[in-house]
Amino acid sequence: MKNTLIKSKSRGSRQSNAHAAVATVKVIVFEIGSINMALHITNIYKVLDRTSIYGRGLNGVGIAHVGDHEVTVVDLHRRLFQSCILDDASKNGYLMIVKNSQGELYGIPVAAVPTLMEVPISNIRVLPESYRHADTFGFATHVAVISELEPPMTIFLLDIEHLLSVQ
Repeated sequence: MKNTLIKSKSRGSRQSNAHAAVATVKVIVFEIGSINMALHITNIYKVLDRTSIYGRGLNGVGIAHVGDHEVTVVDLHRRLFQSCILDDASKNGYLMIVKNSQGELYGIPVAAVPTLMEVPISNIRVLPESYRHADTFGFATHVAVISELEPPMTIFLLDIEHLLSVQ
């Protein structure tokens, strides 16, 4: 499996040469329902206040006008919980605009501002293929457990290339 998610950066300790360098991945973490998800920082185009979303179909995909672009909006909340965040009459929340490797823009509606985190590569594990094929969560490729936080946080790392391919 091609691993496009993990693009590491080593950071050495300035306090002492005795400390080993820690390879990390910069991700943007956001919450969908009760699940923490993340995308690699290079996939983030911008984060906007929620805007109008049009043409919502039964599969939770709509369209939004963002500047000079038409952006496909994917309601991950609906995919995971069968309730549609796009139908919320309020404009509260944000629209994360992400870009795939072909430069196509997608929008992901989120309720709270996403957070930038550096996750140690040693905390990241590949999700089993059997899980990815059996669940509606097939667009998640890795999981990270941040045990240093209280309470510990589990983050599912998404593959932007599979965001629309798993319906």
